[in-house]
Amino acid sequence: MVSTSAFAEAATLVGDPARANMLVGLMDGRALTAKELAQAAGITPQTAGGHLARLTEGRLLAVEKQGRHRYHRIASTAVAHMLESIMAVAAGRGEIDRSPRQVVRVGPRDAALRRARTCYDHLAGWLAVQIADKLVAANYILLSSDGGALTAEGARFLSRLGVDLDEGMRDAGGRRGGRVFCRPCLDWSERRPHIAGFVGAAICRCCLARGWVRRLDGTRAVNVTRTGERVLAAELDLSIRR
Repeated sequence: MVSTSAFAEAATLVGDPARANMLVGLMDGRALTAKELAQAAGITPQTAGGHLARLTEGRLLAVEKQGRHRYHRIASTAVAHMLESIMAVAAGRGEIDRSPRQVVRVGPRDAALRRARTCYDHLAGWLAVQIADKLVAANYILLSSDGGALTAEGARFLSRLGVDLDEGMRDAGGRRGGRVFCRPCLDWSERRPHIAGFVGAAICRCCLARGWVRRLDGTRAVNVTRTGERVLAAELDLSIRR
């Protein structure tokens, strides 16, 4: 059982505004340098170093070294899920700043993030909620308040689209990991669930690899391409709003 002191320490780490901005800045799955995260938080690199050390010691961040550079990333999917859940709770309290400082500013950022974005390794926003609704309505995916499942018909449908459900289930040694296969994730802007877990990550990888969605530089927002519009309309009867 988790001790109350460990629980409080994790809450304290996330609760600082500068550290919160850093964590949210990493929620698109990228690994960023201390300088980039300092810009995201609006603080000096020296101050950022102390915050990053605490986040790493607290196992909320992991550090990767490449040559002379050190890159920071979200330590696990559990941390990403925690952050998205906190966003959902915060959104339920009223209007919050849905546009934390990013390394590069693009516009219209707020509308773009609400429409479609990445939530660590899966899709979120209006687009992801619509995809979830269509998959549930077709009985391809079953979602409840505490879990999700992919039906056999759903597995065949996703496979036909080119979604590789096995790729992300294995670690570097080729072994299957212990991550949840399919689960609902409450969308903090739509207040309704999108699809997370291995299935959500696989759908996101497929959409990016096939050019159905395209990342917008310096933000978690993604844009649906014309090809993506045609595929979603044909396969899920989904009309993309602009």
